Amino acid sequence: MGSGPAPLFTFGVIADVQYADIDDGFNFTGTRRRFYRGSLGLLRSACRAWRSAPLRPRFVLQLGDLIDGFNRPHAAGRPALDAALRELSAAAAPVHHVWGNHEFYNFSRRALMESPLNSTPPAPHGDGGGGDRGCDGGGGDFYAYHFSPAPRFRFVVLDAYDFNGAFSRDQLAWLDEVLTRSDLDQEVVVLLSHLPVHPLATEPICLAWNSEEVLTLLEAHSCVVCFMAGHDHDGGYHRDRRSGVHHLTLEGVVETPPESHAFATVSVYQDRMLLEGRGRTAHRELLFARPPDDSLAA
Repeated sequence: MGSGPAPLFTFGVIADVQYADIDDGFNFTGTRRRFYRGSLGLLRSACRAWRSAPLRPRFVLQLGDLIDGFNRPHAAGRPALDAALRELSAAAAPVHHVWGNHEFYNFSRRALMESPLNSTPPAPHGDGGGGDRGCDGGGGDFYAYHFSPAPRFRFVVLDAYDFNGAFSRDQLAWLDEVLTRSDLDQEVVVLLSHLPVHPLATEPICLAWNSEEVLTLLEAHSCVVCFMAGHDHDGGYHRDRRSGVHHLTLEGVVETPPESHAFATVSVYQDRMLLEGRGRTAHRELLFARPPDDSLAA
């Protein structure tokens, strides 16, 4: 972290582990190798790194597809999930789970709601102000909530599959309310989704179906600084010219060779986040202040 000021807090982030106790295979086009069994070892390495860090992460973000859909034909969804969760527990930090398409290949929505992958915190007391328990669930049929790990900072877990690969109107209305409150409170907000929403931060096939609607919503709220997602195993990054939001797509663990890595530790400061990537995941500085329009790509 260098000799500068200490961060306010740190957190870990990882995406698309897609663990299955099966031999290596390929993606659906047959062009990329997938290390289904080896992905568990990479998850283990990431958790060891977080646990041994000089400043241990306050929490870990798991951005979806923790296990692979190939578990289902073998009736191995729950054993695979238990194995992955055991590894995550070694990080010695609370884990916030985003749901991806492979979760739904293995479990029904009702089963997920009743599983350890539902990381919705207990309902807050009082006004649920800043702090680790300042959380609120979206309610209804979608899985979404927000939490505040430190004063002036808020993270929002979103459900990209409550409307067939899109965010439902109810969920977007709820998100609009959350962001409006954060605007008024001058908070810094990070959004978390399995599906990306910016076409320059991913391949088009990986976008949420109503991504343009989401981008329009983000432009209306100055509090949002970053939208983190997974799903595209190649990863991606773009800073939106209109909103100033950093769109960060994390590389997928399942397509990462066993001798490499694909995770990050993020240090949060008053004015920026520093993402320390490992292996396929690059280092990045994510400034909160919106630069002049002409300094950003279209």
